[in-house]
Amino acid sequence: LNMRFSWLVIWAGTLVLNPATADSSIASQPVTCEESGKNLTDIPSNLFQNVTKLSLENNKITLKDSDKEILQNFINLTELYLNRNMITVVHNNSFCNLTKLVILDISNNQISRVHKAAFAGLNQLSKLNLSHNVITQLDSDVFTSLNSLAVLDLQYNHLKSLYIKSPFKLTTIVLAGNLWTCSCDLLDLKKWLTTSNVTMENENNTACTFPDSKKKFPIKTVPIQPTACKIEKSSLENTETSTSATEFESSALSTAPTTNNNTGNNGTDAELPLIGKSWTFLAGVLGFVLSTTLLIFTAIKCPTWYHYVVSYRHRRLQANDSEMFEQEFSADMSSSPTSTNDDDPIVIFEKFHEFVPGEDEYIEDKYIDSYETEER
Repeated sequence: LNMRFSWLVIWAGTLVLNPATADSSIASQPVTCEESGKNLTDIPSNLFQNVTKLSLENNKITLKDSDKEILQNFINLTELYLNRNMITVVHNNSFCNLTKLVILDISNNQISRVHKAAFAGLNQLSKLNLSHNVITQLDSDVFTSLNSLAVLDLQYNHLKSLYIKSPFKLTTIVLAGNLWTCSCDLLDLKKWLTTSNVTMENENNTACTFPDSKKKFPIKTVPIQPTACKIEKSSLENTETSTSATEFESSALSTAPTTNNNTGNNGTDAELPLIGKSWTFLAGVLGFVLSTTLLIFTAIKCPTWYHYVVSYRHRRLQANDSEMFEQEFSADMSSSPTSTNDDDPIVIFEKFHEFVPGEDEYIEDKYIDSYETEER
């Protein structure tokens, strides 16, 4: 009994003299929290903060801002399982405070986009599972901050190509079930797979899907000629250069020069508004409409103007026209033959107006006064 009491005193004294060691021993014990299959839409905020393994799989979590704030409280977390949820986007700094996290599983979600700094702060992360999502593209800097990453699972996504920087250290990678396009865009990944010490699981099943001529070829051994890719790259660069130069030229031509006008007392400069191509087109349309309207108006009014001008060709009757008429009438009467028989009828042809060549038979003059007509 005395021996047990002495050992108890020694152990208690050790705890009192060295409390930091006691706290670390308690904190090092694994604490598991199971919250799977409960149809949760948010990460619970009433969990113990000393949790080391948190399982939230098979729920309806979307990993929104409130979820990110709650996760920052689990500073001792080493394993986090968020698979089989409803996550669509992994935003920047989603796990920034989980510096002790070793395993992160966010597979079997609906992730289509992973931001560049999504995994920032996970310096101890060793295994990352992103499989069975709908990721089409991954930035080359997504994994650069994961210095301790050893296993990367990207199988069964919609990846067509992938670029991994050379300092990236991995021991195992899983890439099967993607839509690999075995063209020059895949050459960097092929070189990295052959030169690095990484092990690719299901190598034979990690095959090309496009083009048809290289279909079912393993991406690690598919024949891609580097020389052809260099030629294609140089031609593409030349095309982009010429295209950019053409665009710059057209933009320079379409931009009208501006002049700075001094506003006098205040000394500020005002730029004239730019005139675009739409104003030129509008001016052309207006000019066409106006000219067409003028032509139609002229064609309609021309006959009226013609008759109005021609009517001035008829001369006005003079005052001596009546005397001329009487002389002509008397001359006709004197020259007519005398008849011996008084009973014979006498036919007298009166000459009212002398025929003048070049004039019509009828005299039409709108300037005859009405009172002269009445006297006759």
